[in-house]
Amino acid sequence: MKKFFDTISNIWKIEELRNRIIITLTLLLVYRFGAQIALPGIDSQELGNLQSGTEQGIFGLLNAFTGGAFAKASVFALGIMPYISASIVVQLMGIAIPYLQKLQKEGESGRKTINQITRWLTIAICIVQAPAYLLGLGAFGVPDSAFVLGKGLDFMIPAVIILVTGTVFAMWLGEKITDKGIGNGISLLIMIGIIATMPQAFMQEVASRTGENTGGPMLILVEVILWFLVILASVLIVLATRQIPVQYARRTASGGYEKNITGSRQYIPLKLNASGVMPIIFAQALMFLPGMIGKYFNTSAIGSWFEVNFQDPFGLAYNLLFAFLIIIFTYFYTAITVPTNKMADDLKRSGGFVPGTRPGKETADFLDKIMSLITLPGSIFLALLAVLPAIVVQLLGIQGNWAMFYGGTSLLIMVGVAIDTVQQVNSYLLNRHYDGLMKSGKNRKVA
Repeated sequence: MKKFFDTISNIWKIEELRNRIIITLTLLLVYRFGAQIALPGIDSQELGNLQSGTEQGIFGLLNAFTGGAFAKASVFALGIMPYISASIVVQLMGIAIPYLQKLQKEGESGRKTINQITRWLTIAICIVQAPAYLLGLGAFGVPDSAFVLGKGLDFMIPAVIILVTGTVFAMWLGEKITDKGIGNGISLLIMIGIIATMPQAFMQEVASRTGENTGGPMLILVEVILWFLVILASVLIVLATRQIPVQYARRTASGGYEKNITGSRQYIPLKLNASGVMPIIFAQALMFLPGMIGKYFNTSAIGSWFEVNFQDPFGLAYNLLFAFLIIIFTYFYTAITVPTNKMADDLKRSGGFVPGTRPGKETADFLDKIMSLITLPGSIFLALLAVLPAIVVQLLGIQGNWAMFYGGTSLLIMVGVAIDTVQQVNSYLLNRHYDGLMKSGKNRKVA
């Protein structure tokens, strides 16, 4: 424990890292403060039905990502999700649109142009989502008396402007954290929103276990231990890689090449879960469609079955379809984000080759085959992790709010962002000749 506190002390000794951490914490605090401010013209005391109606399903996920701002009709009610949606759309459009493909190859200038396109698309998405959100408040049981100014244009227009501005401001905070702080700003905003709902969910679970005499403190301890084991498994899947050995030819003084026998062998790390949380986000976005179909055709037997079985996010039919979609989207997203052909071409141009495989197309086919093989267990594990909340609800009787932290998008985002942030802090420590967070010990001495 003493070595851990020594490492924390070393972090504080590095002025640049200390300033970045302070900036990050300050901007995150600003974001959390804004999430508590209700929209002008809405009585926050009458939003109880909205908060209870967004505890599960896709709206529960949106509420978790915004740290409860969605259920509080906050100025940050839309959160950073429109920006995430815009980023996904631009990324997918980059596969089919030559102009975006050209920008992706232009380096830093192209990246800035793509970021600007993403920002404008974010505003366009907000302009569509903001009125839909305001008009949909009544569907969650928010009474008309909650709208102090009514639902006319004198309320709608300013409210839409505020919601759009709130998202743009959150996007700006995320970019500033990335530039001036530590970690990926957009991801940190999502993570801090998820963590903000965790204490309340855990206290509700504790109250349920102790108040209803359904296991007491011992079962709560079992739940916490199981939760830590799930986090450990999530860390393993995020960090798991298949290393492909690569050999490089060595240039001699005469300009020719000779086989590098004594040099150290390098590797291409292919991630077991190269798609991250995107398959879960895609699948989650589609899971509200069966319920909507059921509501629309609820007069028929099939429509009623859809409405009953696909409205419960912890039901069997819902999670079977959810797991199937995750496996499909894992293969799809891995195929479009891992350019095996480009990797093989870059390897060939740099004079590298995979032992036993010819450079060029044969190397690309080999890498594609390896990715297909490791994506299968990765997609199955991802699907299992996504439906784990439903499993613990059915087997252990855990409340839905607390069960959401046992898997799915929330847990993977928290784990992924935490690992990325720790690695950035670790690099600062190692550059200043301190032991990093990944390894304890005494200060390193400069050779």
